[in-house]
Amino acid sequence: MPKNSLIDWIALGLMPGLGNRTIQQLLERFGDPGSVFAACKKGSKSCKGIKAKLLPSLSSPESFQNQAKSLLQRLHSGGAMALCLADSDYPELLKTIVDPPHVLYVQGNLELLHSSCVAMVGSRAATAYGKRAAFTLARDLAEAGVTVVSGLAIGVDSEAHRGALSVHGATIGVLGCGLDVTYPRQNARLYEKIRREGLLLTEYCLGTKPDGFRFPARNRIIAGLSHGVVVVEAAKKSGSLITAEMALDEGREVFAVPGQIDSFKSSGTHWLLQQGAKLVQSAEDVLDECGGGLGVLPAVPIGSTVLSVTGIDSESAELLRKIDVYPSARNELIARSGLSSAKIAELLLLLELEGLVEMLPGDEVRRVRK
Repeated sequence: MPKNSLIDWIALGLMPGLGNRTIQQLLERFGDPGSVFAACKKGSKSCKGIKAKLLPSLSSPESFQNQAKSLLQRLHSGGAMALCLADSDYPELLKTIVDPPHVLYVQGNLELLHSSCVAMVGSRAATAYGKRAAFTLARDLAEAGVTVVSGLAIGVDSEAHRGALSVHGATIGVLGCGLDVTYPRQNARLYEKIRREGLLLTEYCLGTKPDGFRFPARNRIIAGLSHGVVVVEAAKKSGSLITAEMALDEGREVFAVPGQIDSFKSSGTHWLLQQGAKLVQSAEDVLDECGGGLGVLPAVPIGSTVLSVTGIDSESAELLRKIDVYPSARNELIARSGLSSAKIAELLLLLELEGLVEMLPGDEVRRVRK
């Protein structure tokens, strides 16, 4: 695409008073940004119907074009780039939503824009269960060749990205701010890792702050990029459910991970299940529902189990067999195993360091699927 054309696309988005919907209407009427500017320069007859307050900018776009040139230079100097709707690298699935972003600012592996994607969203204040479920599902989806899309928020989003990256899989972080703004700050290292190994994407130009109203708009991109949306943990009124509703509106599959029936943080996912969302217990549930085009889970030898692990001795492995995925008290474990309290403490520490068990409040322990 000619550079001047991309500058016109960016300039259109920099003009005050022009939201994404208004830009879409202008493009539907005139075809491309250059034609919009040309028509407005001709006078009132050519641009009939356009609001009067927009005409000064549209008829004299030079200052915005200069800003666009400067923005493009800053993007390129930082290793990023811009894609417009007319660009061949613009993701085809995203084009099909009601109001696709007219420009995307991206940094990282552009090939991921044309990969098979599944979104994963959920609570920022996720429980240990929600974080574990997000990490495991994302890891397994990534191992099957699926690109995991999420919003880089703390909680479920972060664990979804980390799960995919843990197996050197693909992940896309969709931002509600500019590429040069790290939000939230505590995700700075994760942000950099996705920049290097995955893809960062936003519709907002450099320097845009993460104002609250931008995140619902961001959610439509998360849903639009993906074949399906998995809601891991969410309250009844949450941004995750907004994303799920957007996915349904765009004809995407919606999945929900069940939680404890007395946890308000799972009330939203349970409501989705009542409304007909697909229940998810494993990555295979997502892959089966979305069809064979998404990916295939790695083959597992018949008879293999979570106990097929290395790095622990036979005594630790024997204790691991007695620990369920549901929490149980340490005293119960001592009674079942016949081991002393001191020996149990020693073996549990080893298993915890290996990431095979999780110690919980109330002196309880549970096995972690690995």
